[in-house]
Amino acid sequence: MSTLPTEHTERLRIERQAVETFYRAFSNKNPDLVDEVLAPNWDDIPLAPGQGPGPEGIKPIIRSVVQAFPDVRITVHDMVQEPGRIGVRAEISGTHEGELFGIAPTGKSVGFRLHEFHTLVDGRLTATWHMEDWFGLFLQLGQFPPQA
Repeated sequence: MSTLPTEHTERLRIERQAVETFYRAFSNKNPDLVDEVLAPNWDDIPLAPGQGPGPEGIKPIIRSVVQAFPDVRITVHDMVQEPGRIGVRAEISGTHEGELFGIAPTGKSVGFRLHEFHTLVDGRLTATWHMEDWFGLFLQLGQFPPQA
């Protein structure tokens, strides 16, 4: 059995902790946690409608998710990691108690999948490619957002 050099192991630990802190910003209802782990030029791909760039752009998204799901929880099921890159399979769950994308609160408990790929430099996320199962969420809510 081979062991990784201490420096390599420490880098993996720091990067994993950064990704976990990013998700805790949602679960802990604390958007400012992202300031600890996102690079100033962090690239969120794709941006949500109306989302601004960088760490400041994700904070209103976190607030809106927390408003829609006050008991929001992100559960990480898998992390696959190599230095500078982490893939995540997770689930977002909560009770729909606030408006979301124009959908009035339904009171339904929901859970939907999340897949993300993060790149990191110096222990900070520099880019996140993500895909959430919004279709699955809207099916659980029993409606889709109003169309323009």
